[in-house]
Amino acid sequence: MIQTIRTGCAHDCPDQCSLLATVDDDRLLKLQGDPNHPMTAGFACAKVNREHEWVHSPDRVRTPLKRTGPKGEGRFEPISWAQALDEIVGRWQGIIGTDGPLGILGYAYSAHQGQLNRGLLLGLFHALGVTRLQAGTVCDSCAEAGWDAACGSVGGADPETVTESDLVISWGADLLTTNVHIWPLVEQARARGAKLVVIEPRRSRTAERADWHLRVNVGTDAALALGVMHILARDGLCDRAYIARETLGFDRLESDVLPRFHPERVSAITGVSGADIERLAVMYGRARAPFIRMGEGMSRCVNGGQAIRAVALLPGVTGAYNRVGGGALLMTATGFGIDNGFIRKPSGPAQTRTVNHSRLGKALLELGSPPIRSLFVAANNPAVTCPDSTTVRRGLAREDLFTIVHDPFLSDTARYADIVLPAATYLESEDVVRSYGTYYIQMVRPVVPPQGGAWSNGRLAQELAQRLGLKDPIFSMGTDGLLQELFRGVTGPAAGVDLGELRAGGPIKAAPAPGRQRFTTPSGKLEFYSETLRSRGLPAMPDWVADPLAVEAGARFPLTLLTAPGYFQAHTAYAGVAALRKRQGPPECVLHPDDAAARGLEDGHAVELFNDNGSVRLILRVSDETSRGVAFVPGQRPAAEAGGGTINMLCGDRYSDMGEGATYQSTRLEIRAAGPKGERA
Repeated sequence: MIQTIRTGCAHDCPDQCSLLATVDDDRLLKLQGDPNHPMTAGFACAKVNREHEWVHSPDRVRTPLKRTGPKGEGRFEPISWAQALDEIVGRWQGIIGTDGPLGILGYAYSAHQGQLNRGLLLGLFHALGVTRLQAGTVCDSCAEAGWDAACGSVGGADPETVTESDLVISWGADLLTTNVHIWPLVEQARARGAKLVVIEPRRSRTAERADWHLRVNVGTDAALALGVMHILARDGLCDRAYIARETLGFDRLESDVLPRFHPERVSAITGVSGADIERLAVMYGRARAPFIRMGEGMSRCVNGGQAIRAVALLPGVTGAYNRVGGGALLMTATGFGIDNGFIRKPSGPAQTRTVNHSRLGKALLELGSPPIRSLFVAANNPAVTCPDSTTVRRGLAREDLFTIVHDPFLSDTARYADIVLPAATYLESEDVVRSYGTYYIQMVRPVVPPQGGAWSNGRLAQELAQRLGLKDPIFSMGTDGLLQELFRGVTGPAAGVDLGELRAGGPIKAAPAPGRQRFTTPSGKLEFYSETLRSRGLPAMPDWVADPLAVEAGARFPLTLLTAPGYFQAHTAYAGVAALRKRQGPPECVLHPDDAAARGLEDGHAVELFNDNGSVRLILRVSDETSRGVAFVPGQRPAAEAGGGTINMLCGDRYSDMGEGATYQSTRLEIRAAGPKGERA
């Protein structure tokens, strides 16, 4: 019998859509956007539109597997769940008895955004007291640190208010690829006369449709933002009353920092002409309610925290944070007021040994006292996503490392596992999601049973906890009890959520009041000057300095790497859908025609991207979509699709200026033909 079930998307995406699933018995036929959700607005993205193929893919892992060949080859034999759990529990108890819990490293990351399924695994690891992953450093820790330095740990502007804006700036964000459901709202604003300005290094899908695209050199966004502030102050376009009332330290910034960021210098740094910098500043300063949608990508470089911080401070110069339709949005997650610690930290030591996500490989190879003897991975694919992924793979290849991977598919990481456990997708399990790009909360209802013998993260966490003797109540609770725990002690907008209404399945909005951005910095104000940063030895005011290592490496490796999500293959979570892989095409590198000609390279040829960290083989696409001096690689792909490599093999493990984040965009490289004359794809 065909029926329609309302559920929510739990992919790692800011939109967190409300979805309508069409199901015939136990088979998902299609997914479509919920027309009754103001942001989802009746349509799903190009990737989720094919989710029925993902759920029912013949490549799904359907039973627990045990390794039978060398690590990395992906040779396994099926075993039962009882056998798998017995081996895991036995091995872990042995490690804990010999080395203590620090010999185990466990993490569940962002491929599943469900608060319960992700939270229960993290709660298991916390209660056991194992080595913990400092997660997020490969993604958003630097962006969060930059935002928090300016605004505090608080959500940004409500994206639905963008319809009231008269100037929309997409800064470092390809909205049509990574945040598509804000696009109709931007179009509504444009229909009322608003202009859309896109600031990013390449001509993305969003930039192609903008009123104005400014190409900024990779890693120089802070300089551009400070250059705009310089002009705003110089030309009397600041809201001095707002600055005096709601901000801290602008006078010091104006006297000590901004004089160095005059248009001529900023142009030399950013590649944006002085005339265009002047024009941008005037547009912004004269706008009634300018809205900035910030992307996290510009934080993934050595100056990333300062970039986010500087752009987040811009609305404070003109008072735009106090106007409906104005302000800035990076993420909304901290704006709900939900404390997930009741599930993620049910017991166990408050502090223990941590491993930075960006340096997982070194931890697996170099940590001692005790070494990591077992690794558990869920909802992540570190063999592809981590920087310095060659070192990660060397660590995963340790024969004495007992590795468990819980995944719907045999990922690159799972190929190194000793035990692979079949994971249920979000469409096969019950959960609750809160968006990080909108202010909605929604239940995720299972629409089909788990395929084969797949288990949800939550079920696996509770089963392991009980077998390991953990007595925390969350490990025996059903969904209703877990929801009570999740919403225990809620402050802020989410305090008004009725759990009965949430259980009914529709999206619930829990947003701060529009029109006045709240700040939770130590001063309670927008901080142009941060005493907290100064006390940590970081610049108290936003600034930009050149990366000395990039300058040094430039002679040997003249190209800068730029990575961004692919439209059909944002990351390897979508690699299980053959139709999406085909639409995206083979893994590619995009190079400006002048750079290709200088190297004798032609469109469609196989090329090798290389530096001192390694090399990777891709197909070349020659296009002025990217700037001179930039090698653009869209999406993350399984290594088998890219000649056995992944672009992150070229990325080092240096930290960003704040938040100890990954610095993918500070990678320097060179390109050559993949053979004497190159091979045509």
